[in-house]
Amino acid sequence: MRTIAVPQLDTLDQDSQDILVQVQKKMGKVPNLYATIGYSSSALKSMLETDNALAHGSSFSAKEREAINLIVSQVNDCNYCLAAHTALAKMRGFSEAETIQIRKAAYPTEKLNAVILLAQSIAENKGQAGPDLLDSFFEQGYSEKALIELIALISLRTFTNYVYANTNIPIDFPAAGPLEQ
Repeated sequence: MRTIAVPQLDTLDQDSQDILVQVQKKMGKVPNLYATIGYSSSALKSMLETDNALAHGSSFSAKEREAINLIVSQVNDCNYCLAAHTALAKMRGFSEAETIQIRKAAYPTEKLNAVILLAQSIAENKGQAGPDLLDSFFEQGYSEKALIELIALISLRTFTNYVYANTNIPIDFPAAGPLEQ
């Protein structure tokens, strides 16, 4: 298999360089995954704009979005995104043990677990969710808007999961804990 290297910023096109300079200012670093996505400035811009749009005016809180990111990354077995989103989930107030519960789809809060189980089902079944999981999601007070945004979040995370799966770039976040503890 061809090795895909994390590019140096100065080897990317100007649009990617400009975007990644802003990422550096905001995050304090340029994650290897973002730099690698920067091989395509269009893909990088689209990913970041989608992430930003779903963060503002979203049906989901920052904690809920991280739970979705974790369960989708678990389904897709993406060690990079599991590491990154475990770190982000902890910054959002989840404990290490709670990140494991999310990844096992066994979170103790019924409302959040309904989101986690639905996201897991959609990711595992190529978009087809179990009708009972959809019913549970709506019974917890989520709307049609939330369902569409959930699918967008799953799609976004699947994109980054697939980039990692096909590049196997170095993980530059602390590793996520094992599921069995």
